[in-house]
Amino acid sequence: MPTMSGLDYLRSMLDGELPPPPITNLMSMRLTDVGPGTATFVCEPDESHYNPIGTVHGGLVCTLLDSALGCAVQTTLPQGQGYTSIEIKVNYLRPVYAGAGPLTCVAHVTKPGSRVAFADGVVTDASGKAVATATGSLLVFPL
Repeated sequence: MPTMSGLDYLRSMLDGELPPPPITNLMSMRLTDVGPGTATFVCEPDESHYNPIGTVHGGLVCTLLDSALGCAVQTTLPQGQGYTSIEIKVNYLRPVYAGAGPLTCVAHVTKPGSRVAFADGVVTDASGKAVATATGSLLVFPL
């Protein structure tokens, strides 16, 4: 990662030249598209993601949003720069069930930065209904 721009790194993952991070398998999600200032993830929720009340745990949706926001910011970073989430605010709009998938999360950078960057994202279910939105701020730092 330190030898590539953020966009080139993520494109290498999409092309299969680099492996995805382990969390994508754990959470049943995958990066499906990247471009300057944007990233898209898709997730297939199933009953293994259920909380005690029988819906998909909000943490899965939050992780999907956090990943998309972070990767959207990563696409704006030059070689040798990394990032980490400072803050994420999620609005859950409706419950998610195993049959709601695939969930699609699209994030866009609202303000790139050399110290702090900002991004927004939305998660939609298979019918196109929004199930959650998020805004986040991310710290940018040298690797």
